[in-house]
Amino acid sequence: MSGAQPLGLRESVRLCLRQFLDEAGIGWELGVRPGELVVSLPGEKKLTTVCSVVVGEQSLSVSAFVVRNPDENHAAVYAHLLRRNLRLPGLAYAIDSSGDVYVTGRVPLQGVSAAYLDQVLGVVLEASDGAFNELLAMGFLESMKKEWAWRTSRGESTRNLDAFRHLLQTPSEGPAPAP
Repeated sequence: MSGAQPLGLRESVRLCLRQFLDEAGIGWELGVRPGELVVSLPGEKKLTTVCSVVVGEQSLSVSAFVVRNPDENHAAVYAHLLRRNLRLPGLAYAIDSSGDVYVTGRVPLQGVSAAYLDQVLGVVLEASDGAFNELLAMGFLESMKKEWAWRTSRGESTRNLDAFRHLLQTPSEGPAPAP
C-alpha cells in the first residue's frame, strides 16, 4: 500500500497553528509540554504577551500571563476582571494559587482554523495588553507612588511610569525629569 497517510486532526491543527503564526509574523518556539508552542504577541502597554498554546488530544488550550498578584485592592481588581469576562469571547480571566492573573481558554480541535486563531490570539492580546495599565493602577498604585518618589528624589528617569504620570505626579513637584 503506497501513498500518503491522511493527517490526524491533532497533527492538522498543529500544522495550521504553525502556518498561521509564520504567515502572521508572530514569533513562537516549542514549549516543554507535548504539543505546546510558546507564542510571543507584541503589545503596546506590555511589550510582549507570552502565550502558551497547547494542541491536546481533544482540544486546543490557550493561556497567557496578564499580571502578578496585586499588592492592593484585590477585591476591586478581581471584580473588574470578572466584569471583563463578560466581554471575552471564548476566554476568561483566572488566577493561579499565587493570585497571579492569567487569561485562558479551550476549544475543541474541530473548531480550530486560521480565522479562529486570529480571533483568539487577538482577544488574548487585548485581554492582557489592553487591560494592563488599568490593572497596574488598580493593584499596584502604592508601589508605583514609592518608585515615583524614589526616582524623582534622585533625578532618575520616570519614563517607565509615564503612563501613570497623571496619578503619580503631585502639583508641587512640577515637571518630572526628562526620560
